[in-house]
Amino acid sequence: MSDLTPQSDAPTPTTDKITQAARETIYLCNFRVSVDGEWLCLRELNDISLTPDPEPAHEDPKDPIAIERLNLMNMAKLSIKGLIESALNLGRTLDSDYAPLQQFFVVMEHCLKHGLKSKKTFLGQNKSFWGPLELVEKLTPEAGEITASVKDLPGLKTPLGRGRAWLRLALMQKKLSDYMKTIINRKDLLSEFYEANALMMEEEGAVIAGLLVGLNVIDANLCMKGEDLDSQVGVIDFSMYLKDGAHSSKSTEGDGQITAILDQKNYVEELNRHLSASVNNLQAKVDALEKSNTKLTEELAVANNRIITLQEDLERVKEESSYFVESSRKASRADGTANGQVLGETRKQLKEETQLRLDVEKELEVQIGMKQEMELSMKMLEKDICEKHDALVELRQQLDELRTLNHELSVKSQSSETGAKQKSDIISRLEEKTNQMGSIIKQLESSENDMAKQARSLNTAAGKLLQRQQ
Repeated sequence: MSDLTPQSDAPTPTTDKITQAARETIYLCNFRVSVDGEWLCLRELNDISLTPDPEPAHEDPKDPIAIERLNLMNMAKLSIKGLIESALNLGRTLDSDYAPLQQFFVVMEHCLKHGLKSKKTFLGQNKSFWGPLELVEKLTPEAGEITASVKDLPGLKTPLGRGRAWLRLALMQKKLSDYMKTIINRKDLLSEFYEANALMMEEEGAVIAGLLVGLNVIDANLCMKGEDLDSQVGVIDFSMYLKDGAHSSKSTEGDGQITAILDQKNYVEELNRHLSASVNNLQAKVDALEKSNTKLTEELAVANNRIITLQEDLERVKEESSYFVESSRKASRADGTANGQVLGETRKQLKEETQLRLDVEKELEVQIGMKQEMELSMKMLEKDICEKHDALVELRQQLDELRTLNHELSVKSQSSETGAKQKSDIISRLEEKTNQMGSIIKQLESSENDMAKQARSLNTAAGKLLQRQQ
Protein backbone atom coordinates (compact mmCIF):
# COMPACT_ATOMS: atom_id res chain seq x y z
CA MET A 1 0.00 0.00 0.00
CA SER A 2 1.28 3.47 -0.89
CA ASP A 3 2.28 6.09 1.66
CA LEU A 4 -0.62 8.12 0.33
CA THR A 5 -2.99 5.97 2.35
CA PRO A 6 -4.55 8.09 5.14
CA GLN A 7 -3.00 7.19 8.47
CA SER A 8 -3.82 8.16 12.03
CA ASP A 9 -1.21 8.11 14.78
CA ALA A 10 -3.67 7.25 17.56
CA PRO A 11 -7.06 5.50 17.63
CA THR A 12 -10.00 7.86 17.69
CA PRO A 13 -13.76 7.42 18.25
CA THR A 14 -14.38 7.91 14.53
CA THR A 15 -12.67 4.68 13.43
CA ASP A 16 -15.57 3.66 11.18
CA LYS A 17 -15.45 7.01 9.33
CA ILE A 18 -11.69 6.67 8.85
CA THR A 19 -12.12 3.15 7.48
CA GLN A 20 -14.85 4.33 5.09
CA ALA A 21 -12.65 7.24 3.92
CA ALA A 22 -9.75 4.85 3.35
CA ARG A 23 -11.96 2.59 1.22
CA GLU A 24 -13.02 5.53 -0.93
CA THR A 25 -9.41 6.65 -1.46
CA ILE A 26 -7.76 5.99 -4.83
CA TYR A 27 -4.31 4.56 -4.16
CA LEU A 28 -1.89 6.15 -6.59
CA CYS A 29 0.45 3.16 -6.60
CA ASN A 30 -1.80 1.43 -9.17
CA PHE A 31 -2.24 4.54 -11.31
CA ARG A 32 -0.12 6.98 -13.23
CA VAL A 33 -0.92 10.66 -12.84
CA SER A 34 -0.29 13.02 -15.77
CA VAL A 35 -0.96 16.73 -16.09
CA ASP A 36 -3.01 17.76 -19.14
CA GLY A 37 -3.29 21.53 -19.21
CA GLU A 38 -5.04 22.48 -15.98
CA TRP A 39 -6.44 19.00 -15.34
CA LEU A 40 -5.27 15.76 -13.79
CA CYS A 41 -5.52 12.48 -15.74
CA LEU A 42 -5.39 9.07 -14.03
CA ARG A 43 -4.65 5.96 -16.06
CA GLU A 44 -4.26 2.43 -14.76
CA LEU A 45 -0.93 0.78 -15.40
CA ASN A 46 -2.65 -2.19 -17.11
CA ASP A 47 -4.34 0.18 -19.55
CA ILE A 48 -1.04 1.89 -20.23
CA SER A 49 0.59 -1.41 -21.18
CA LEU A 50 -2.24 -2.17 -23.68
CA THR A 51 -2.47 1.31 -25.21
CA PRO A 52 0.94 2.92 -25.71
CA ASP A 53 1.35 6.53 -24.57
CA PRO A 54 3.01 8.92 -27.06
CA GLU A 55 4.92 10.55 -24.16
CA PRO A 56 8.56 9.49 -23.68
CA ALA A 57 8.61 6.39 -21.50
CA HIS A 58 11.38 7.48 -19.10
CA GLU A 59 9.54 5.97 -16.12
CA ASP A 60 9.66 2.32 -15.24
CA PRO A 61 6.01 1.20 -14.89
CA LYS A 62 7.17 -1.66 -12.68
CA ASP A 63 8.70 0.65 -10.03
CA PRO A 64 5.84 1.77 -7.74
CA ILE A 65 8.08 4.13 -5.73
CA ALA A 66 9.03 6.14 -8.83
CA ILE A 67 5.36 6.25 -9.87
CA GLU A 68 4.40 7.51 -6.40
CA ARG A 69 7.04 10.27 -6.55
CA LEU A 70 5.86 11.40 -9.99
CA ASN A 71 2.21 11.31 -8.88
CA LEU A 72 2.94 13.37 -5.78
CA MET A 73 4.91 15.93 -7.79
CA ASN A 74 2.04 16.31 -10.29
CA MET A 75 -0.51 16.58 -7.49
CA ALA A 76 1.60 19.23 -5.74
CA LYS A 77 1.93 21.16 -9.02
CA LEU A 78 -1.81 21.11 -9.60
CA SER A 79 -2.75 21.98 -6.01
CA ILE A 80 -0.27 24.91 -5.88
CA LYS A 81 -1.39 26.23 -9.27
CA GLY A 82 -5.07 25.90 -8.37
CA LEU A 83 -4.53 27.54 -4.99
CA ILE A 84 -2.71 30.55 -6.49
CA GLU A 85 -5.26 31.09 -9.27
CA SER A 86 -8.29 30.71 -7.00
CA ALA A 87 -6.75 32.97 -4.34
CA LEU A 88 -6.00 35.70 -6.89
CA ASN A 89 -9.54 35.47 -8.26
CA LEU A 90 -10.94 35.57 -4.71
CA GLY A 91 -8.97 38.72 -3.88
CA ARG A 92 -8.93 38.44 -0.10
CA THR A 93 -7.05 36.83 2.78
CA LEU A 94 -7.53 33.06 2.95
CA ASP A 95 -8.82 31.31 6.06
CA SER A 96 -8.78 27.72 7.33
CA ASP A 97 -12.10 26.77 5.68
CA TYR A 98 -10.89 27.47 2.12
CA ALA A 99 -11.10 24.14 0.25
CA PRO A 100 -8.09 24.55 -2.13
CA LEU A 101 -5.93 25.53 0.85
CA GLN A 102 -7.01 22.44 2.77
CA GLN A 103 -6.21 20.25 -0.25
CA PHE A 104 -2.77 21.87 -0.51
CA PHE A 105 -1.95 20.96 3.09
CA VAL A 106 -3.16 17.39 2.48
CA VAL A 107 -0.89 17.05 -0.58
CA MET A 108 2.09 18.52 1.31
CA GLU A 109 1.45 16.09 4.17
CA HIS A 110 1.55 13.14 1.75
CA CYS A 111 4.75 14.49 0.17
CA LEU A 112 6.46 14.75 3.55
CA LYS A 113 5.24 11.29 4.60
CA HIS A 114 6.56 9.56 1.48
CA GLY A 115 9.45 7.23 2.32
CA LEU A 116 9.53 7.95 6.06
CA LYS A 117 11.42 5.45 8.18
CA SER A 118 9.52 3.80 11.01
CA LYS A 119 10.87 4.57 14.47
CA LYS A 120 10.25 2.15 17.29
CA THR A 121 8.98 3.61 20.55
CA PHE A 122 7.53 2.07 23.71
CA LEU A 123 4.07 2.57 22.13
CA GLY A 124 5.05 0.79 18.92
CA GLN A 125 6.25 1.95 15.51
CA ASN A 126 5.71 5.60 14.64
CA LYS A 127 5.93 7.50 11.34
CA SER A 128 5.87 11.29 11.60
CA PHE A 129 7.32 14.13 9.51
CA TRP A 130 7.71 16.37 12.57
CA GLY A 131 11.29 15.14 13.01
CA PRO A 132 12.55 16.48 9.64
CA LEU A 133 10.73 19.78 10.21
CA GLU A 134 12.54 20.26 13.52
CA LEU A 135 15.82 20.27 11.56
CA VAL A 136 14.88 23.65 10.05
CA GLU A 137 15.36 25.31 13.45
CA LYS A 138 18.98 24.09 13.55
CA LEU A 139 19.73 25.11 9.95
CA THR A 140 17.81 28.42 9.96
CA PRO A 141 17.71 30.25 13.33
CA GLU A 142 14.76 32.44 12.29
CA ALA A 143 12.59 29.31 12.09
CA GLY A 144 12.94 28.87 15.85
CA GLU A 145 10.00 31.21 16.37
CA ILE A 146 7.67 28.89 14.45
CA THR A 147 8.91 25.79 16.31
CA ALA A 148 8.46 27.52 19.67
CA SER A 149 4.94 28.65 18.70
CA VAL A 150 4.00 25.09 17.67
CA LYS A 151 5.29 23.65 20.94
CA ASP A 152 3.33 26.27 22.92
CA LEU A 153 -0.02 25.44 21.28
CA PRO A 154 -2.11 23.75 23.98
CA GLY A 155 -4.33 21.53 21.80
CA LEU A 156 -1.54 19.57 20.04
CA LYS A 157 -0.70 16.17 21.53
CA THR A 158 0.89 14.20 18.65
CA PRO A 159 3.86 14.83 16.33
CA LEU A 160 1.48 14.70 13.35
CA GLY A 161 -0.55 17.62 14.72
CA ARG A 162 2.61 19.63 15.41
CA GLY A 163 3.82 19.03 11.85
CA ARG A 164 0.50 20.23 10.41
CA ALA A 165 0.59 23.36 12.60
CA TRP A 166 4.20 24.01 11.47
CA LEU A 167 3.15 23.93 7.78
CA ARG A 168 0.37 26.44 8.41
CA LEU A 169 2.58 28.86 10.34
CA ALA A 170 5.33 28.66 7.69
CA LEU A 171 2.77 29.46 4.96
CA MET A 172 1.50 32.49 6.91
CA GLN A 173 5.11 33.64 7.38
CA LYS A 174 5.72 33.18 3.59
CA LYS A 175 8.86 31.17 4.32
CA LEU A 176 7.65 27.66 3.42
CA SER A 177 9.66 27.51 0.18
CA ASP A 178 12.87 28.71 1.87
CA TYR A 179 12.54 26.23 4.73
CA MET A 180 11.85 23.31 2.36
CA LYS A 181 14.89 24.20 0.24
CA THR A 182 17.01 24.38 3.41
CA ILE A 183 16.23 20.84 4.55
CA ILE A 184 16.27 19.34 1.03
CA ASN A 185 19.82 20.62 0.51
CA ARG A 186 20.94 18.66 3.61
CA LYS A 187 20.31 15.11 2.48
CA ASP A 188 22.94 13.86 4.91
CA LEU A 189 20.61 14.87 7.76
CA LEU A 190 17.41 13.76 5.99
CA SER A 191 18.78 10.24 5.53
CA GLU A 192 18.14 9.68 9.24
CA PHE A 193 14.39 10.07 8.67
CA TYR A 194 13.79 9.03 5.01
CA GLU A 195 14.57 6.05 2.82
CA ALA A 196 17.00 6.53 -0.06
CA ASN A 197 14.20 6.52 -2.69
CA ALA A 198 11.86 8.89 -0.81
CA LEU A 199 10.48 12.00 -2.48
CA MET A 200 12.46 14.36 -0.21
CA MET A 201 15.70 12.57 -1.18
CA GLU A 202 15.09 12.74 -4.96
CA GLU A 203 14.85 15.60 -7.46
CA GLU A 204 11.05 15.69 -7.21
CA GLY A 205 11.39 17.20 -3.73
CA ALA A 206 13.54 20.04 -5.10
CA VAL A 207 10.95 20.67 -7.84
CA ILE A 208 8.16 20.94 -5.25
CA ALA A 209 10.28 23.31 -3.14
CA GLY A 210 10.72 25.53 -6.21
CA LEU A 211 6.98 25.48 -6.92
CA LEU A 212 6.27 26.69 -3.38
CA VAL A 213 7.86 30.08 -4.20
CA GLY A 214 4.64 31.10 -5.96
CA LEU A 215 2.72 30.91 -2.67
CA ASN A 216 4.49 34.06 -1.43
CA VAL A 217 1.84 36.14 -3.23
CA ILE A 218 -0.94 34.64 -1.06
CA ASP A 219 -2.04 36.17 2.23
CA ALA A 220 -3.40 33.63 4.72
CA ASN A 221 -4.79 34.11 8.21
CA LEU A 222 -5.22 30.68 9.80
CA CYS A 223 -6.58 30.30 13.33
CA MET A 224 -5.40 26.98 14.77
CA LYS A 225 -7.01 27.34 18.18
CA GLY A 226 -9.88 24.88 18.44
CA GLU A 227 -8.84 22.86 15.37
CA ASP A 228 -8.28 19.15 15.90
CA LEU A 229 -5.06 18.77 13.91
CA ASP A 230 -4.13 15.50 15.64
CA SER A 231 -6.99 13.33 14.36
CA GLN A 232 -7.76 14.86 10.97
CA VAL A 233 -7.76 12.40 8.04
CA GLY A 234 -5.91 13.78 5.04
CA VAL A 235 -7.64 12.42 1.90
CA ILE A 236 -6.92 13.96 -1.50
CA ASP A 237 -10.09 15.11 -3.28
CA PHE A 238 -9.45 14.09 -6.90
CA SER A 239 -12.78 15.53 -8.03
CA MET A 240 -11.15 18.99 -8.06
CA TYR A 241 -8.66 17.92 -10.73
CA LEU A 242 -10.00 14.88 -12.66
CA LYS A 243 -11.30 14.97 -16.24
CA ASP A 244 -11.81 12.52 -19.12
CA GLY A 245 -8.53 11.02 -20.26
CA ALA A 246 -9.56 11.34 -23.96
CA HIS A 247 -9.83 15.11 -23.68
CA SER A 248 -6.70 17.05 -24.62
CA SER A 249 -6.15 20.79 -24.38
CA LYS A 250 -4.51 22.32 -27.45
CA SER A 251 -4.68 26.00 -26.46
CA THR A 252 -1.05 26.25 -25.32
CA GLU A 253 -0.67 29.74 -26.73
CA GLY A 254 -3.64 31.04 -24.70
CA ASP A 255 -2.36 29.31 -21.56
CA GLY A 256 1.05 30.89 -22.08
CA GLN A 257 -0.52 34.35 -22.33
CA ILE A 258 -2.58 33.75 -19.17
CA THR A 259 0.53 32.50 -17.35
CA ALA A 260 2.48 35.59 -18.42
CA ILE A 261 -0.32 37.88 -17.25
CA LEU A 262 -0.56 36.07 -13.92
CA ASP A 263 3.21 36.36 -13.47
CA GLN A 264 3.02 40.10 -14.16
CA LYS A 265 0.13 40.39 -11.73
CA ASN A 266 2.07 38.53 -9.04
CA TYR A 267 5.10 40.77 -9.62
CA VAL A 268 2.96 43.90 -9.38
CA GLU A 269 1.36 42.69 -6.16
CA GLU A 270 4.77 41.91 -4.66
CA LEU A 271 6.04 45.35 -5.68
CA ASN A 272 2.84 46.85 -4.28
CA ARG A 273 3.51 45.10 -0.96
CA HIS A 274 7.08 46.42 -0.83
CA LEU A 275 5.91 49.96 -1.60
CA SER A 276 3.26 49.72 1.13
CA ALA A 277 5.94 48.65 3.60
CA SER A 278 8.20 51.56 2.58
CA VAL A 279 5.26 53.98 2.88
CA ASN A 280 4.55 52.68 6.38
CA ASN A 281 8.22 53.09 7.32
CA LEU A 282 8.28 56.65 6.01
CA GLN A 283 5.05 57.42 7.85
CA ALA A 284 6.60 56.12 11.07
CA LYS A 285 9.68 58.30 10.50
CA VAL A 286 7.47 61.36 9.85
CA ASP A 287 5.58 60.67 13.08
CA ALA A 288 8.87 60.42 14.99
CA LEU A 289 10.09 63.69 13.45
CA GLU A 290 6.83 65.38 14.37
CA LYS A 291 7.20 64.20 17.96
CA SER A 292 10.80 65.47 18.13
CA ASN A 293 9.66 68.74 16.51
CA THR A 294 6.99 69.15 19.20
CA LYS A 295 9.55 68.44 21.91
CA LEU A 296 12.01 70.99 20.47
CA THR A 297 9.21 73.56 20.21
CA GLU A 298 8.42 73.08 23.88
CA GLU A 299 12.10 73.43 24.80
CA LEU A 300 12.33 76.57 22.64
CA ALA A 301 9.31 78.07 24.44
CA VAL A 302 10.93 77.33 27.82
CA ALA A 303 14.19 78.95 26.63
CA ASN A 304 12.30 82.03 25.43
CA ASN A 305 10.59 82.33 28.81
CA ARG A 306 13.98 82.00 30.50
CA ILE A 307 15.43 84.74 28.29
CA ILE A 308 12.52 87.07 29.06
CA THR A 309 13.01 86.43 32.79
CA LEU A 310 16.73 87.17 32.52
CA GLN A 311 16.06 90.37 30.60
CA GLU A 312 13.64 91.49 33.31
CA ASP A 313 16.25 90.70 35.98
CA LEU A 314 18.83 92.72 34.01
CA GLU A 315 16.53 95.71 33.78
CA ARG A 316 15.81 95.50 37.48
CA VAL A 317 19.53 95.33 38.30
CA LYS A 318 20.18 98.36 36.05
CA GLU A 319 17.45 100.33 37.79
CA GLU A 320 18.75 99.35 41.22
CA SER A 321 22.33 100.25 40.28
CA SER A 322 21.27 103.62 38.88
CA TYR A 323 19.20 104.20 42.00
CA PHE A 324 22.21 103.50 44.23
CA VAL A 325 24.44 105.78 42.13
CA GLU A 326 21.95 108.60 42.33
CA SER A 327 21.48 108.09 46.02
CA SER A 328 25.24 108.11 46.58
CA ARG A 329 25.62 111.29 44.55
CA LYS A 330 22.82 112.97 46.47
CA ALA A 331 24.36 111.90 49.76
CA SER A 332 27.78 113.22 48.71
CA ARG A 333 26.31 116.55 47.64
CA ALA A 334 24.12 116.98 50.74
CA ASP A 335 26.78 116.07 53.23
CA GLY A 336 30.35 116.31 51.95
CA THR A 337 31.68 115.23 55.29
CA ALA A 338 29.68 111.97 55.48
CA ASN A 339 31.26 108.95 56.98
CA GLY A 340 33.79 107.24 54.71
CA GLN A 341 32.60 103.85 55.93
CA VAL A 342 29.12 104.39 54.46
CA LEU A 343 30.68 105.39 51.13
CA GLY A 344 32.83 102.28 51.13
CA GLU A 345 29.82 100.05 51.76
CA THR A 346 27.97 101.78 48.97
CA ARG A 347 30.88 101.24 46.57
CA LYS A 348 31.12 97.62 47.63
CA GLN A 349 27.40 97.13 46.99
CA LEU A 350 27.78 98.86 43.63
CA LYS A 351 30.56 96.45 42.66
CA GLU A 352 28.40 93.48 43.63
CA GLU A 353 25.50 94.78 41.58
CA THR A 354 27.83 95.40 38.64
CA GLN A 355 29.19 91.83 38.87
CA LEU A 356 25.66 90.46 39.03
CA ARG A 357 24.79 92.47 35.95
CA LEU A 358 27.77 91.00 34.06
CA ASP A 359 26.77 87.47 35.08
CA VAL A 360 23.21 88.07 33.91
CA GLU A 361 24.48 89.41 30.57
CA LYS A 362 26.68 86.35 30.06
CA GLU A 363 23.81 83.99 30.80
CA LEU A 364 21.61 86.02 28.45
CA GLU A 365 24.18 85.62 25.67
CA VAL A 366 24.32 81.87 26.31
CA GLN A 367 20.52 81.61 26.15
CA ILE A 368 20.45 83.68 22.94
CA GLY A 369 23.02 81.32 21.37
CA MET A 370 20.92 78.32 22.41
CA LYS A 371 17.83 79.96 20.92
CA GLN A 372 19.63 80.50 17.60
CA GLU A 373 20.77 76.85 17.54
CA MET A 374 17.23 75.66 18.26
CA GLU A 375 15.82 77.86 15.50
CA LEU A 376 18.40 76.45 13.06
CA SER A 377 17.56 72.86 14.06
CA MET A 378 13.85 73.67 13.70
CA LYS A 379 14.42 74.92 10.15
CA MET A 380 16.39 71.77 9.27
CA LEU A 381 13.65 69.57 10.73
CA GLU A 382 10.96 71.42 8.79
CA LYS A 383 12.97 71.01 5.59
CA ASP A 384 13.43 67.27 6.27
CA ILE A 385 9.72 66.88 7.00
CA CYS A 386 8.85 68.62 3.72
CA GLU A 387 11.18 66.29 1.79
CA LYS A 388 9.72 63.21 3.51
CA HIS A 389 6.21 64.46 2.79
CA ASP A 390 7.03 64.93 -0.92
CA ALA A 391 8.54 61.43 -1.06
CA LEU A 392 5.44 60.04 0.65
CA VAL A 393 3.15 61.77 -1.86
CA GLU A 394 5.22 60.41 -4.75
CA LEU A 395 5.13 56.87 -3.33
CA ARG A 396 1.38 57.08 -2.92
CA GLN A 397 1.07 58.16 -6.55
CA GLN A 398 3.19 55.18 -7.59
CA LEU A 399 1.01 52.95 -5.44
CA ASP A 400 -2.14 54.24 -7.15
CA GLU A 401 -0.54 53.69 -10.57
CA LEU A 402 0.39 50.13 -9.60
CA ARG A 403 -3.14 49.46 -8.43
CA THR A 404 -4.46 50.76 -11.76
CA LEU A 405 -1.97 48.53 -13.60
CA ASN A 406 -3.02 45.60 -11.43
CA HIS A 407 -6.66 46.19 -12.36
CA GLU A 408 -5.77 46.39 -16.08
CA LEU A 409 -3.82 43.13 -15.79
CA SER A 410 -6.78 41.42 -14.14
CA VAL A 411 -9.04 42.66 -16.98
CA LYS A 412 -6.51 41.36 -19.53
CA SER A 413 -6.40 38.05 -17.70
CA GLN A 414 -10.16 37.71 -17.89
CA SER A 415 -10.17 38.64 -21.60
CA SER A 416 -7.36 36.13 -22.24
CA GLU A 417 -9.34 33.41 -20.52
CA THR A 418 -12.35 34.24 -22.72
CA GLY A 419 -10.13 34.15 -25.82
CA ALA A 420 -8.68 30.81 -24.73
CA LYS A 421 -12.16 29.35 -24.38
CA GLN A 422 -13.08 30.62 -27.85
CA LYS A 423 -9.88 29.14 -29.27
CA SER A 424 -10.61 25.79 -27.65
CA ASP A 425 -14.11 25.82 -29.22
CA ILE A 426 -12.63 26.66 -32.64
CA ILE A 427 -10.04 23.91 -32.23
CA SER A 428 -12.72 21.38 -31.33
CA ARG A 429 -14.69 22.41 -34.47
CA LEU A 430 -11.55 22.12 -36.60
CA GLU A 431 -10.93 18.65 -35.17
CA GLU A 432 -14.47 17.61 -36.12
CA LYS A 433 -13.96 18.98 -39.65
CA THR A 434 -10.58 17.21 -39.83
CA ASN A 435 -12.22 13.92 -38.87
CA GLN A 436 -14.93 14.47 -41.50
CA MET A 437 -12.30 15.27 -44.14
CA GLY A 438 -10.35 12.17 -43.10
CA SER A 439 -13.42 10.00 -43.59
CA ILE A 440 -14.08 11.64 -47.00
CA ILE A 441 -10.44 11.05 -48.01
CA LYS A 442 -10.76 7.39 -47.02
CA GLN A 443 -13.90 7.08 -49.16
CA LEU A 444 -12.13 8.76 -52.10
CA GLU A 445 -9.16 6.43 -51.69
CA SER A 446 -11.43 3.37 -51.71
CA SER A 447 -13.27 4.67 -54.81
CA GLU A 448 -9.90 5.37 -56.44
CA ASN A 449 -8.78 1.83 -55.75
CA ASP A 450 -12.02 0.51 -57.27
CA MET A 451 -11.52 2.65 -60.38
CA ALA A 452 -7.92 1.43 -60.66
CA LYS A 453 -9.13 -2.17 -60.53
CA GLN A 454 -11.74 -1.43 -63.21
CA ALA A 455 -9.08 0.23 -65.40
CA ARG A 456 -6.83 -2.82 -65.04
CA SER A 457 -9.69 -5.12 -66.03
CA LEU A 458 -10.53 -2.92 -69.04
CA ASN A 459 -6.90 -2.90 -70.14
CA THR A 460 -6.80 -6.68 -69.87
CA ALA A 461 -9.99 -7.01 -71.90
CA ALA A 462 -8.69 -4.57 -74.50
CA GLY A 463 -5.46 -6.56 -74.81
CA LYS A 464 -7.37 -9.78 -75.36
CA LEU A 465 -9.52 -8.14 -78.06
CA LEU A 466 -6.43 -6.86 -79.88
CA GLN A 467 -4.90 -10.32 -79.82
CA ARG A 468 -8.08 -11.85 -81.27
CA GLN A 469 -8.21 -9.26 -84.06
CA GLN A 470 -4.60 -9.96 -84.99
